Amino acid sequence: MTADLERLVDRIYQKKILVVGDIIIDHFIWGSVSRISPEAPVPVVNVTQEDFLLGGGANVLHNIYSLGGEAVLCGIIGDDEMGCRLQELLQHLGASTDGLVKGARPTTVKTRVVAQGQQVVRFDREQTGIPSDETIASMVEFLEHNMEYFDAVIISDYYKGVIGQTLMSKLLDRVNTLATSGRPKIPVVVDPKPSQPERFYGASLITPNHMEAEKMSGMSIVTKDDLREAAALLLDKTGCQAVLITRGEAGMALLEKGKELLSIPTTAQAVFDVTGAGDTVIATLALGLAAGAHFSEAAALANIAAGVVVGKVGTATVDRGELLAILQGEEKVETAFSTL
Repeated sequence: MTADLERLVDRIYQKKILVVGDIIIDHFIWGSVSRISPEAPVPVVNVTQEDFLLGGGANVLHNIYSLGGEAVLCGIIGDDEMGCRLQELLQHLGASTDGLVKGARPTTVKTRVVAQGQQVVRFDREQTGIPSDETIASMVEFLEHNMEYFDAVIISDYYKGVIGQTLMSKLLDRVNTLATSGRPKIPVVVDPKPSQPERFYGASLITPNHMEAEKMSGMSIVTKDDLREAAALLLDKTGCQAVLITRGEAGMALLEKGKELLSIPTTAQAVFDVTGAGDTVIATLALGLAAGAHFSEAAALANIAAGVVVGKVGTATVDRGELLAILQGEEKVETAFSTL
């Protein structure tokens, strides 16, 4: 398994991924706490540093570049300071900004205050809801003119309103049309929010976490039998070829049509922050599928990548050097899949 995954890390180099979805700026305020405010029973944070990072679908793109791939982001930003800052961050990576559409609502910003390595508070500045017809039309136009240049598509759904039925239908129609021209069908990988799973009908793979899988399947997942049944229900509801349920310290569970449910044990040594871990998983999965890997092989690599990123604080990424170091130096990644 390890040798196969090492070769896969090489094969994903420069694969081109289209990321469609909700775009976020992750704003981190770092500091220390030594006293409680005399005005209210809250800590006083002495600010030492501020960071503005790519979040949401933009963090998925960042992970793709860290792993050696290339990506273009298609989504909505505001005509505001944070929208400009986001474009600058993308340009710094060498990523195109051609897929960005400036809508009427502001760029979404999530601000986290962190002291002594612990998050003190988070506050969000955002406006959600279904975008205007004009905004969605601009996104659809970009998809129709550029889809053929990509090796895989990622849907990064934070349920801000961008990933609606109209956009998904147009996107999947374009993927299916291209497949009739003789080229291999472009994999479409979805990081979903539970509401309206029918939006994703016909995608290649969905990656809900444990709680999202419960909500999407309509059942509580406690036993192995529950997990197997929920995964099968999700396959039926979405018409996907596979479902990958991320389960935190329990690892992942993969179900492909016509196959047994596979358990993938976690490789994480320590968990400091799960912020953006789902972005790392879906970025790695899409790159693996773009390189021609089977679902199980791509999922195994994504599991290792997630194990690295949760050991970092903040909206983090994993790079190809880190993956190769683990694959070449740790026997535990030889652990075989087990059926559930």
